[in-house]
Amino acid sequence: MCLYVDDLIFTSNNPTMFENFKNNMVQQFEMTDIGLTTHFLGLEVMQKEEGIFVSQSGYAKNILERFKMESCNPVSTPVENGVELRKNKAENVDPIYFKSLVGSLRYLTCTKPDILYGVGHISRYMETPDQSHLNAAKRILRYIKGTINEGMFYTSSNTFNLVGYLDSDWGRDLNERKSTTRFVFFMGDTSFTWISKKQSIVTLSSCETEYVAANSAVCHSIWLRNMLKYLRFPQENPTEIYIDNRSAIALAKNPVYHERSKHIDTRHHFIREHVKNKEVELISCKTTDQVADIFTKPLKGETFIRLKFMLGMTSLD
Repeated sequence: MCLYVDDLIFTSNNPTMFENFKNNMVQQFEMTDIGLTTHFLGLEVMQKEEGIFVSQSGYAKNILERFKMESCNPVSTPVENGVELRKNKAENVDPIYFKSLVGSLRYLTCTKPDILYGVGHISRYMETPDQSHLNAAKRILRYIKGTINEGMFYTSSNTFNLVGYLDSDWGRDLNERKSTTRFVFFMGDTSFTWISKKQSIVTLSSCETEYVAANSAVCHSIWLRNMLKYLRFPQENPTEIYIDNRSAIALAKNPVYHERSKHIDTRHHFIREHVKNKEVELISCKTTDQVADIFTKPLKGETFIRLKFMLGMTSLD
């Protein structure tokens, strides 16, 4: 069930339960049944026998038309390899126009996590955008042009195990040299929640960067576990979180306060308690299998497409 101001949308795979709930709501409240819907807040939902396909193709088309990019040439990736963006004090692009573009793209990440890295990157330059920042934003629009009918396909499943992947980029921000935490969680074969957030501190090593990112992912997993328990889908086993940095895993499991980690703030050791209580388990994985890698840096075409489909993205064309 989803509520937005005075609009209510709900669905169920049990027709009897669906009708009973609808009748009870109509009797208790002044409501008008407008029938079946496939479009809600820019989200388009298509029910199929194998599952549910969620996209924002109509909203994406509106963005392209609004910013005069409906006739652009599509590209295979949202971020060009080798392009580095920096802050520029000389503002030569209308910031209102740029903020409007970035805000429109950010809402599109609800069903297109494949553009999350690019949108997050250009979001850092909204105050004083220059032509290079605008070119990067327009490249994302060109990528959307070629993938306008893609979205998330949630297949039917009896497996409700929560699984996470986390990654980070050590010092990739060229202005502040701060890293960015990125993680994604799955239930079944499709991701349902993802986050990209700049870290509040400057880390001194890739191990520390991944450890800080793991702490954020563990916090989010504990919140998800509590929510799933409330929804009567309790997680009996520890939540597996895959990370491609073995040093960070060792630091989370080793309670010894040694010289190499004593500078890390105490609050980032929150992770150890939950590892010890077997609520989460950090598991090493190969970089090639790290799905969250798509959120950390520009990738080559083949790698980008492979990770995009691992997220659960597809097209119904």
